[in-house]
Amino acid sequence: MTAGNLATTQAVISQLEERNKAPSERHNSLLEAPSMFRSPRWWASCCVIRLPRPDASNGEVAGTGTFTASIIVAGQIAGMQPRMFLIYPEGNFIEASFDTPFFQIGETKYGRPILLRGYSRDMSFEDAVKLLMVSFDSTIKANLSVGMPLDLLVAERDTFEPVHARRIGPDNPYFHAISVGWSEALKLAFESLPDYGFYLPKDS
Repeated sequence: MTAGNLATTQAVISQLEERNKAPSERHNSLLEAPSMFRSPRWWASCCVIRLPRPDASNGEVAGTGTFTASIIVAGQIAGMQPRMFLIYPEGNFIEASFDTPFFQIGETKYGRPILLRGYSRDMSFEDAVKLLMVSFDSTIKANLSVGMPLDLLVAERDTFEPVHARRIGPDNPYFHAISVGWSEALKLAFESLPDYGFYLPKDS
């Protein structure tokens, strides 16, 4: 998964798929990595790319600008543990762990508080999807640049193919029910909170 400058993410993916070569000569060497740790190292080396930057004043190319991207890469090599990495725009990366059980990229400030408050290590996949829907709904309502569709994919250990994949569009009845239900639940929760009292002096 990628977020950030579109030119950078497309350039990184093009390098991965060797799109500068003829189709018959392309070879995705990433699929032959001896360990998952090699994958984020490769991605990280491509993550920060120097590209020409047009000068806004006269349209000419003036120097270079740094166009960056954030990337989440995850997977499993047969016989090994599934692993997931977050690659920062600077090119360094961290791995999912007990202290970092999930990652986000892109617009996170609206949906992340939902995940932090609602996530539990023992929650079911069904509840996790519900929580993700609420998180995305909060982000979509707060930022006009974020919108549908949403892509959901579940990969099970040692299966090496998705066990569930779905594209959720704006007319999806489940997402609509989540959005309406969450809005109503927030209103009820707000109304149930204690009122703030204004106390006036007795002689006023």
